[in-house]
Amino acid sequence: MKTRKLGKTALDVPVLSFGASSLGSVFRDIDRDEGIRTVHAAIDAGMNYIDVSPYYGLTKAETVLGEAIRSLPRSSYTLSTKAGRYGENEFDFSRKRILESVQESLARLHTDYLDILFLHDIEFVAPEIIIEEAFPTLLELKEKGVIRYAGICGLPLPLFEKMLPQLDADAIISYCHYALNDTSLLSLLPLLEEKGVGLVNASPLSMGLLSTRGTPAWHPAGERVKELCLKAARFCEEQGSNIAKLAVQFSTANEQIPTTLVSSASQQNIVNNAAWVEEPIDKQLLEEVLRILAPLNNETWPSGRAEYNG
Repeated sequence: MKTRKLGKTALDVPVLSFGASSLGSVFRDIDRDEGIRTVHAAIDAGMNYIDVSPYYGLTKAETVLGEAIRSLPRSSYTLSTKAGRYGENEFDFSRKRILESVQESLARLHTDYLDILFLHDIEFVAPEIIIEEAFPTLLELKEKGVIRYAGICGLPLPLFEKMLPQLDADAIISYCHYALNDTSLLSLLPLLEEKGVGLVNASPLSMGLLSTRGTPAWHPAGERVKELCLKAARFCEEQGSNIAKLAVQFSTANEQIPTTLVSSASQQNIVNNAAWVEEPIDKQLLEEVLRILAPLNNETWPSGRAEYNG
């Protein structure tokens, strides 16, 4: 699979990478062996950058992933996990908890270092906690060689505009802002370029918005967003295609976005996703879908503290 350089890091990442949240039964209950087979299928397909978090499945995702990769050479994959978020409303970005969390993650993942450690969903805490305590802890871990690179992640784009000028981050994870229904991530590219920050784009299906199944009940998007996304998905189906295919192709086609994370605990889904990247995009179908979704005009939803939501 084609690779791109991740900002100013020494990492080359595949254009499509594996988001391991699904291994934590976040979307549906999964069997451990099925999860392990899916990870191996992803790596075999060239999706050898894997991102996870102790929050996903309350450590289940890290545990299953650890079982999947423990038999593989450490040089055969790039690995990132997160610290700071441990439950739906459980956040702890203290130095003490981050240091403990990293040791716990290393044990579950059967490795002695992480390629990247991200602070998870930092929009839920005051900026000074991140600037004065949490991020300096990541730099300490980096200096000791426990992690190679340090990053932050969250949903609101103003979060990055506010924090990146104050932190020496190597990478960020942004999700649901570069997909068929929302390309507002493009507005952040000049800042990332200026600072040499690597970009990991996540959720090309907008957390299930772009699906004929209809959006999960917990999805925070407004009704109009859900309706139009469902309309676009059904249109693709009527044309004998799959909006997931179009969405993955669309997100990975942009040369300015190094990698896009997709998550699935289905071996076949992962094989399909990897194959789609190699196929030419149906430009006429893309044009029609973008026309259906145009009224949304990058509509998003708030997350975390008001000061980060523009």
